[in-house]
Amino acid sequence: MTEPLVSIRSLQVRFGPVRAVDGVSLDIATGETLGLVGESGCGKTTLGRAMLRLVKPAGGEVRYKGQRLGEDMRPFRRHMQMIFQDPYASLDPRMSVGSIIAEPIHALGLAPNGDVRTRVEELMNLVGLSARFVKRYPHEFSGGQRQRIGIARALAAGPDFIVADEPISALDVSIQAQILNLLQQLQEELRLTYLFISHDLRAVHHISNRAAVMYVGEIVEVAPAHELCERPYMPYTRALISAVPAPNPDRPSDRKRIVLTDIPSPANPPTGCRFHPRCPYAIVECSQVKPILREITAGHWAACIRVGPDEPDIDSAVKRDIRLQQV
Repeated sequence: MTEPLVSIRSLQVRFGPVRAVDGVSLDIATGETLGLVGESGCGKTTLGRAMLRLVKPAGGEVRYKGQRLGEDMRPFRRHMQMIFQDPYASLDPRMSVGSIIAEPIHALGLAPNGDVRTRVEELMNLVGLSARFVKRYPHEFSGGQRQRIGIARALAAGPDFIVADEPISALDVSIQAQILNLLQQLQEELRLTYLFISHDLRAVHHISNRAAVMYVGEIVEVAPAHELCERPYMPYTRALISAVPAPNPDRPSDRKRIVLTDIPSPANPPTGCRFHPRCPYAIVECSQVKPILREITAGHWAACIRVGPDEPDIDSAVKRDIRLQQV
């Protein structure tokens, strides 16, 4: 098996008593897009930041091409960059666009001959911005244009791995599609690898090769993106998918909306399966046994004691359990 570009093992992040990330392990292959989805507050952004050590992990490790990331991140900054969620807050309003994009080039010493202006203009053209705007300031641009500036800044170092932290959530729907298409185009041209963080399953389905579902600091399901959306095993994933608006509201759908109660506190998560207080399929054992993430079918992993390789569909598993009880 080919070594993953980025690998994380048992990664933990603590904010006082809060277990924001609690023992997450994932591999991201070269050239793929791994979508990371979950409710707000589940730890998605913290995980992405911890992978780049923008947040200090409390335990576990992150490896890039087999090399473990430590306190000194400078050797890795050129290869690992981040696109931030808010295109308004992530750009310094006192700096021109040219200065913003050029900052990583100067910081990492990537222009020994001093020809930074040409590189900045190339990056602006690459993300669909005219080089004529190089001396303008962030407040002179729309939200979509600002996000393009943020993408150009991330590309300035010449990375091969990018954490895209909800890069479309603050944008209008029409602009979201443009940014998604741009990210895909850049991936093909520059051979990039993405961790694409989002709460929007439609966007994850559109752009990702695989998708991972996060719940209260843990990964509870991993599968090819299309399979996750069409055949989820985890009840939590089913609930997320049920909340996705129908593409045509005038056409009736047989999808039933699954309404969940409030998310538990990551400072005091439930025992056993963390989803069991909200799960319509929960049994007594769900509160007692902590499920492990295991491969249910080829390439499809889930953390639920009620599904397994012999019966991956939870509805069928429930019917089977009822029949066994009646015998």
